[in-house]
Order: sequence, then structure tokens, then C-alpha cells
Amino acid sequence: MNELSDATKKLILQYGLAQKQDSKQKTETIHVDEVAKRVAAFYEQIRTIVDWKEEHLMRRAAIIRKLKRKFFDLEMKNFAETGDVAESLVLELIRGGHFPNDKIEESKITDVQKIIDKYIFILKNNPENKAGKAGLNFYNWLIEVAACEIEETLAPAIKEMALIDYMFGQMKQKIKVSDKIFESGYLKKEDASIQIYIAICQALFKLDKPIISYNLIKYRYPGWQNADEQSILKVSQNAFNIWLRIEKDLANPLANKFYNICEKYDTPYLLMGDILSMNHAAETGKEILEPSILENLIKDAYSKRLSTLKSRIFRAAVYSTVSIFITKVLSLVLLEVLIERAIGGKINIILLGVDVLIPTLLMFALVITIKRPSQKNLNLVMMETMKIAYKKENTDTYEIKMNRKKGFIMKAVLSLIYVLSAFVTFGAIYWILNHFGFPISSIIIDIIFIALILFAGTAVAKRAQELTMEEDKEGFLSFLSDVFFLPGQGLGRWLSNKWKRYNAFAALFNALIDMPFSAFVEFLEKWRNFIKERKEEMR
Repeated sequence: MNELSDATKKLILQYGLAQKQDSKQKTETIHVDEVAKRVAAFYEQIRTIVDWKEEHLMRRAAIIRKLKRKFFDLEMKNFAETGDVAESLVLELIRGGHFPNDKIEESKITDVQKIIDKYIFILKNNPENKAGKAGLNFYNWLIEVAACEIEETLAPAIKEMALIDYMFGQMKQKIKVSDKIFESGYLKKEDASIQIYIAICQALFKLDKPIISYNLIKYRYPGWQNADEQSILKVSQNAFNIWLRIEKDLANPLANKFYNICEKYDTPYLLMGDILSMNHAAETGKEILEPSILENLIKDAYSKRLSTLKSRIFRAAVYSTVSIFITKVLSLVLLEVLIERAIGGKINIILLGVDVLIPTLLMFALVITIKRPSQKNLNLVMMETMKIAYKKENTDTYEIKMNRKKGFIMKAVLSLIYVLSAFVTFGAIYWILNHFGFPISSIIIDIIFIALILFAGTAVAKRAQELTMEEDKEGFLSFLSDVFFLPGQGLGRWLSNKWKRYNAFAALFNALIDMPFSAFVEFLEKWRNFIKERKEEMR
């Protein structure tokens, strides 16, 4: 019988506490009207398509959207009245189906109000104003961080944070950074742990910038969630510099090296979390003392995660394609129609149909070509999970090294080859579409469609590697596809980032539909409550 590592014992204890928290009887929970909830939830499903992100990010995206609207209203009133913001926000989120009905304690409204007041205090006492692009980005970042804290208050991610800490504690010992990197100035020794922590957040749960920023604030300011006014004032005076520092941490040129290691070795930690979640953590902790039992539990957890991964990949492919179709394809097709009318050209319905069909078929092709992990991968996963679960004398190490320096001529040659491959890729698309009689406006828009789908498909394919630990063997065809597809993926990434800022459909929903619809749903609930009260009087 093997002995569990201290880190594993701590993880089991934390999972046990989380399970007790989940089963604890809650009193005085928040209730919203079911009819109003169904109406609001239907609208939020439509918003899911318009603002599509990965599933685990959708709830926070809704909090951010609604919180920005609330903050805008407060600013218009010069933050004079903030007392009822939390209640209306929480009710709106429950109606939209982002949190369960009759499950959240009423006391949480007070907690959320304290969070909102805290970030309003930071805004009001921050010496930097919102003038200019940097100031506006800082303002948006602060609201996004506030949304992360609100989400954590309403739905504490105890297990997820325990698993992050578990992997962080072990990876700090395993990842060694070359002295040459410190000497070069790319990274300071004290910042190596920060880069490991960021990489784990991204690899383990695919967390995005706002939640990583919030986690880094908690990491650097341990008492942040319960900070007193003096501590908040101190942070508010330096909030802009805190943001700049976090942005610098997230944009570190070596970040990908840390991420690639953590991405490769995250599977055992995910499976340990799954194993402890399957049954009562304390009982499971006793069972896994026996390696043969742990081996069977790993196989079961691996099999279940593999089957759910398939459905998640399919769902992500469908939603991302529909999202691109709604927010990008329709807007660009509309643009194409306007261009053709402006230049006096004829609108070909068949060509417009092909414009819409191309990205859909391309996404379908990308999804069906995703490779499944092999039996060898399962053996690797089992071996690595055993390593992290039990105490052992030797620790594996993964070194972060400097890239080999390239001379100016070599850099120029490689850049030229990349540019040429881009010309070949886009030139081939132009030639094919032009051969079939597509107008120039349609060809440009189709190239944009293809680039967006290539980037979205690549993101889905990377998500499918969640369980893969074996080295990916690349053949000549794989090399060729990288050479000619990378320029398209790069263009798609750039366009997607730009579209986040200038999403016309999202702006239209926010300005013309979101606020009036929220007011309508709130009125509907009040009307339903009024009707119930009148019915109770009929005796």
C-alpha cells in the first residue's frame, strides 16, 4: 500500500469540505417567478449565440454585460444611489438561468452589494481617469474583475481553486527555468511562479484574462475578498499600476513555454479532481491508497471525460459556427449586398448561398478530422496520475530554455517564406472563387469567412487535446497544412479580436434590446406577483 503525497491529502480534505458545503441546508433562498424566468432564459440563449464564448465563460460574460449596464446607470447618477443594484443584478441573473432558482441564499445579495460598493470606491478614489484608450481599457478591466468576484460569491469554485493550487504546488517544484532566461532579462526570478500560475489557470480550466487577473489580485493581496476600507483605499491608489503589471504578466514572451508544459501535464490533475468528485472525497482518499483501485478509478474517470469531451467539442463547433454565421456572416453578406447595389452590380442569390455554406462545411471538415487519443495515451495518463498521487523520492523536471538565436538573415528568410505562403494560400482561394465567377466583393468576404472559421476550428481542435499527453507525430502532410493554414488562422485570430470590440450585433442587442427586455421581464414578474396576491384575497 502506497502513501499519498501531502498535496494529495490536502486536496482530498478540500474536496471533502466542498462536498459538505454543497450538501449544507440553505435557508431563506432567492426565488424568482418561473414564467419570467423562462422568458428571460430564452433571451439569454439567443445572447449565447450572439456573444458565443466557451461554455464555462458564458455565465460571467452575462454578469459583465449586465454589470456594465448597471455601472453606466450609476455613473449617470454620479453614484448617488447604489443600494438596490445588487438585488436587481442577482435577480436578473437567476431569471436568465445563469444561477439556479431557490438555491442562492438571500444573504448573498448583501455580499454582492459590498463587492459593487468596493469597486465603485476604487473607481472614485483611483487617481487615473477614464480618458483615452488606456483609461477606458482599465475601466472595462475593473468591471470584469468585479464580475469575477460576484460570480465566485454566488457560486464558489472551491474544487476548481483547490485543483489549481494542487497543480501549482507540484509544478513549482517540477518546472525549472534556465539561468540564461533570467540573465537575458526576459523574466525575473520572483516572477517565475506567476508565469506557472497563469499557465495552470489557462491549461487546467481554460480561464480567460479577467478571471486570471482576479486570481492574481487574490494571490498578491491574500485578504482581498474581506479587505477593510484602508486596504481598499491603498489598492485604489495603485489600481491602474496593478492592471498594467497584470497585463505585462499575461503578455510575457515566455508565457507560451510555461503553458505548453502545463497543457501537456494537466490531464492527471483533471482526473484526480474527477475521481474525488465521483464519490465522497474522504472515502475515496482511503480507497486510492491501493494502486490497483486507483488504476480502475483513473480508467473510469478517463472514459467518462472522453465521452463528455466529444459532446462538448460538438457543441462548441455548432455554437461557434452559428455565432460566426449570425454575427459575422450575416453582417458581411449584408455588406456585400450593399456594395453590389452601390456599384450597380447584380445580386446572385446562389453565390450568396455559397458564401454562407463555405464556412459551415469548413468547420464540419475541421471537427470530423480531430484525432482521438490512443491506448498509449491512457497508459501515459495512468502512470502520471500515479506519480502525482503518491509520495516518491525523485521529482520529474521540465526545463524552460531560451530559443536558439536566429541571425538577421535567417529571420528575414523565414519571414519571407511565411509571407509567400500567405500569398499562395489567399491567392489559391482567390483563383478558385474567381474561376467560378464570384465578384471581388464576395471573394474578399469569403476569405474573411474562411480565416474566421480556421481560427475557430483550431481553438476547438486544441480543446479536443484536453486528455492528450502523447507526443503528436507530424508527417509531411501535417507540415504542409501548417505552412498554408497558419496565415489564415493568424488572420482569423486578428479579425476575431477586432470583432470583440466592434461586434455590431452585440452592440445592437445591448442598445436596443437588452435594457428594454430586462425592464419588461422585471415588470412581468411584478405583474405575476400582483396577480398572485389578488388570487390569495379571493376566499
